[in-house]
Order: sequence, then structure tokens, then C-alpha cells
Amino acid sequence: MHSRAQIIATIGPACMDVSILSALIAHEMDVARLNFAWGDVDEHTKALRAIREAEKVSGRKIVVILDVPGPRIQNTGSHTYDTHALSSLTEEDKRSIAFGVEHRVDYIAQSFVGNATDIARCREVIRACGGTQRIIAKIERKIALESLDEIIASADAVMVARGDLGSELPLEQIPFIQEKIIRSAKTAGKPVITATQMLLSMVKEQAPSRAEVTDVAYAILQGSDAVMLSEETAIGKYPIETVAMMEKIVLEAERHMGRKETITPLVSIHV
Repeated sequence: MHSRAQIIATIGPACMDVSILSALIAHEMDVARLNFAWGDVDEHTKALRAIREAEKVSGRKIVVILDVPGPRIQNTGSHTYDTHALSSLTEEDKRSIAFGVEHRVDYIAQSFVGNATDIARCREVIRACGGTQRIIAKIERKIALESLDEIIASADAVMVARGDLGSELPLEQIPFIQEKIIRSAKTAGKPVITATQMLLSMVKEQAPSRAEVTDVAYAILQGSDAVMLSEETAIGKYPIETVAMMEKIVLEAERHMGRKETITPLVSIHV
């Protein structure tokens, strides 16, 4: 049985091989994410080629998300938002979007969205490149919560980007902010993704912690349409096992819900 909620896997060195990608698809990866905050154009081009080949091997269409970096400042081992940035969309983002349009990705994930105007600017860039890609608004700034309904109305999907949200807001508030974002997106009928550190221990271990299992299940019970893996599949030691575990947890959560929750999936614009 395939879960109704989708599983998003970030593609990186640990899963770039076609055989591994095919195994991820076999274990119910539905969506592939390219994180343009890391790596270079050659690496992302290679990843896309591998995804397309794995599609042929598996006989399944995989939705592709291109996640643009946004105005980031790189600190030791991490990225943070540049508070002096005039726009959430940088020149690097625009080049990344042009790459995504050229290579026919399905979604552009826009980082550090602050308001609906940011979404409109991103859509203008996509159209200027000749594209029709949909936009995922990443909610990762405190200011975005003040315009949440307007952002959701302007975007095609929403991501609860808990990593940077946890840098802007007290950690103990994140579960309740997550619930609010999911509820607002569901009310608007827009797909909502819950992301960041969902099965993080599996970067190094073959099994997740009990708390991580609960976290994934809780995200599904709240109504997430998709749950996302980042480092776990991009650089982790056990990408296949991680996707398989995610699918087990999601299926179990859906079984306890009676599979009655309405799911709004991420879909390909290229059919």
C-alpha cells in the first residue's frame, strides 16, 4: 500500500546513482528536491539526469522541486537569513530559476518569503524565463507569519521550514506554529509540506529515534500533504532505509486516521 501523503527526498551525493534513486522510488519516494543552497550547476545537472533515468527504470513520474537559496549568509556549517536583504529573491535565485525552467522542474521553492509581493516577484521571474513552474512558499521567517494567509493565497504550495523558523522563534513554539501553518494551508486547499530534521539521526544510524517517529506521525496527523527528508537522503549513510522508514510511519499514521484526511498532492506540470 502506498501512502496518500507524499515523501520528498533531497537529492545529493548519497543518492545520485540511478540504482539508488530507483530504490528510493521503489520505497515510495514521490518527489525529488534539488537544494540550490549547496552544490553547483554541474552537480544539479547530474542529479536531474539521474532522476529522469530512474523515472524510466521505475516507470513512475517523479515531481521535481528546485529550492532556491534566497538571501543567505553562510556561517560555520550553516546558513542564516541576511536581514539587510532588500528582497527575498537574489540574482543567484534568478539564475537558479532559469536553470529550473530550462530543465523542466515542476516547482520552485522560494526561500525566506516575507509577504505575498515576494511570491509575485518570483512568479514574474519564472514567466520572464518562459516557465509555468508552480511556487512553494517556504515559511521560515517570523514576519511571514504576519502575512500567512496572503502568502498561502499567492503561492501554489507551502513548506513549514522548521530549521530557519527555529532560529527566529523560540523552539518551544515551533510545534504550534507548524499546526497553524498546516491548518491555514488545508483551509485554503493548498499542499503543505513539513520539513527539517524529521529523521535526522538516520544520517548516521539505520533506525530513527522514537521522538523522530512521533514527529513524522504527528505531522501526518496534523494534515501534512507531504513530509520532507533533507540531509537524511542527500548525504546520509542510509538513504534507502530512511525513505522506507518514512513510508512505514506515514502509512501507520494514516491507518490510525482512517485515511479520511483530504490530501492535496504536489503534481507534475509536465505530463
